[in-house]
Amino acid sequence: MSNIRSRSTGRRVVAKYHLNFRSLIAKEEVPTVKTKSWFMVHSILVMAMTVTVLPVGAQQRAVPQQAVERIQKEVRHELVMLPFLTVFDNLAYKVDGYNVTLLGQVTKPVLKSDAETAVKRIEGVEKVDNQIEVLPLSPMDDRLRQSMYRAIYAYPPLQRYGMPVVKPIRIIVKNGHVTLIGVVDSVGDKNLAGLRANTAPGVFSVKNDLVVAK
Repeated sequence: MSNIRSRSTGRRVVAKYHLNFRSLIAKEEVPTVKTKSWFMVHSILVMAMTVTVLPVGAQQRAVPQQAVERIQKEVRHELVMLPFLTVFDNLAYKVDGYNVTLLGQVTKPVLKSDAETAVKRIEGVEKVDNQIEVLPLSPMDDRLRQSMYRAIYAYPPLQRYGMPVVKPIRIIVKNGHVTLIGVVDSVGDKNLAGLRANTAPGVFSVKNDLVVAK
């Protein structure tokens, strides 16, 4: 935090740096191809700076970095452990001090409420903003999900991604439009998954947001 005294107002301008941790998939351990070892899908650190004008002497509540990291770790763990989480759901989050924002898309309303309940139980969490989107009920989308799963996970060059209990390639379907989210081992696998997704019957569009593991 940096303090600058304004000459015209006599007030102190406080620059507050908020650390927001957002998980790509809020999960999971998947095998790499070359080493056969396990790695944890990492979170992206997003730093946002806001400038606030406060009266001289106003007190700012400091949040220890250790507390933020602990909450971030426990949120990820709670989301991974949700019983109704499937390959057709995507959960993400960001931590701002003692406040947590839940993001993503799910196929079942109960998963949205269960995620909020689980995160609220974490020690130190004061507020949960649940922005998880519940995807619309659609028999057409349900059929497309199954076709998409077979197109990707049953294709021999990509079958190894189907081995973990929590699948690394998330298939999000909404009104015939598909988004692929998750982590793969190479650019070739990312492109191949996108090509395979486009072969599924009934798909209107495919957005490939897969990330290549480093």
